[in-house]
Amino acid sequence: MQVSEAPSGQPKFHRPTQSFSTLGMSSDNLGFSHSAFTTNQPSISSYSDRHRTNIPSINTGRMSNMASQAEQTPGTALDMNFTPLLPSNLLIGSPFQPQSPSAFASPGFQSFSSFPHQPQRQQQQQHNQFQNQQNPAMSPPMYAGMISPPQMHAQMYQGPQSPTLGYNPLNNQSLNGLSTAPLGIAPGLMSSSSRTVYLGNIPSDTSAEEILSHVRSGQIESVRLLPDKNCAFISFLDGSSATHFHSDAILKKLCIKGQDIKIGWGKPSSVPTSVALAVQQSGASRNVYLGNLPEEVSEDELREDLAKYGPIDTVKIVREKAIGFVHFLSIGNAIKAVSQLPQEPKWQPPRRVYYGKDRCAYVSKTQQQNAAQYLGIAPGYAHVLNNADRDLISNALAQQSVAAAAVATTAGGVNNLGNRTVYLGNIHPETTIEEICNVVRGGLLHHIRYIPDKHICFVTFIDPTSAASFFALSNLQGLMIHNRRLKIGWGKHSGALPPAIALAVSGGASRNVYVGNLDETWTEERLRQDFSEYGEIELVNTLREKSCAFVNFTNIANAIKA
Repeated sequence: MQVSEAPSGQPKFHRPTQSFSTLGMSSDNLGFSHSAFTTNQPSISSYSDRHRTNIPSINTGRMSNMASQAEQTPGTALDMNFTPLLPSNLLIGSPFQPQSPSAFASPGFQSFSSFPHQPQRQQQQQHNQFQNQQNPAMSPPMYAGMISPPQMHAQMYQGPQSPTLGYNPLNNQSLNGLSTAPLGIAPGLMSSSSRTVYLGNIPSDTSAEEILSHVRSGQIESVRLLPDKNCAFISFLDGSSATHFHSDAILKKLCIKGQDIKIGWGKPSSVPTSVALAVQQSGASRNVYLGNLPEEVSEDELREDLAKYGPIDTVKIVREKAIGFVHFLSIGNAIKAVSQLPQEPKWQPPRRVYYGKDRCAYVSKTQQQNAAQYLGIAPGYAHVLNNADRDLISNALAQQSVAAAAVATTAGGVNNLGNRTVYLGNIHPETTIEEICNVVRGGLLHHIRYIPDKHICFVTFIDPTSAASFFALSNLQGLMIHNRRLKIGWGKHSGALPPAIALAVSGGASRNVYVGNLDETWTEERLRQDFSEYGEIELVNTLREKSCAFVNFTNIANAIKA
């Protein structure tokens, strides 16, 4: 049987797919983020609206009589500080609106009691009845993993790097003596001023190319390797790119050659004036573009010709276009090459020398989709960011990663960083795995493990940021199947995504396999029988008018095999 990707002319599979966006509008190169795929189903906001009366406000009362940690509904790790993880439009009508102060029952929000509001007795009675049926939420100390009071000497969110300032209902003003200073964050998650990220525990034989292949967060100003000390310092042009890389590397537990890399901050510094001017006036980067190259030129020759200007990261030739790209370890060295190389006889016209785009500043499709989701752009419309400023995307991804790390560590401890598995409990006995997948939204899934006898399910996402987003939204709005609210928690740590699957995902792989050019003899039962040899199947959907079908596996690895 011939199995191929769906051609552009074929309709996309129309089952409800993962998305948090609520607007009417909506991996190639593998970076630190994967994303949701498109949907033509009603947005999750309409789903939540239908059940809003059944969803209690979040409170942070102390938990009592915990019979079993695994079987209890984990208290939500959400409060006002976790809203940056959610698309902004999801906050409309939610308990987290500033005009709904009754939702903030934790001591940290007692000052909001002075807000005027009209009590609604009937709704409150319904809320109390439902609340009594639910397990109590976790106590305020659960928030200590992310939010630290200023007296704990935690670093502070400042300026555009703050994932909360965009949602500050007080607009940096004070109300009845309430301080609106930036939120204190547990040390290590962010830096308010540094643009340099420290990498430690690097194998001594690791090259700059191997290290920088893990960076997809923004334009790099310089890289300094210290093999004797097994460390490196990566300085970005701006703090938001550094924050994005720092938070993603922590969240996804950066690993090089089998060794876990230590992530920290370097000393704050400013971009050299000459570099800043060249970037602003000439679009300088550490990538030197070479045009009109002769057919016989080799990468070794280019490396030899340009090595005198400084250490080189990578050399690449695109022979069909007669062009090449040489990445230096700093923009300063690239500036010297662009200014001096054309003066040599060998490199005079028709050869061309100028700046190219930094490979570490490339915005992958999945990064673009993640940023679109965070900014409230509906699935399928991420292309509106094609011409967006890189800073906008970097800020969105950085804030999303920081908030995701906070959600993971607050609810599951520091060892929960990078976890991609979410636990679902209290599942109705008649629930099918298809129904579970229909309500799981927020990102591409790795695999689903459903245990009907225990009424539980473990959903593992491709990306830990997607897992944290799903965890956050499910706790905020509730997750219902057969009119039963599910228990949401973290499963056993999933570990890092296997490299083979990561590579396949960057090429567009998913759990959904497209089968085309089918005649009328192909039935759903026959497809299920033929494909079941590769693994458990969640759903088979046939479109006879298009002579095609879609087979959804419960594990993306089985879809890749098929």
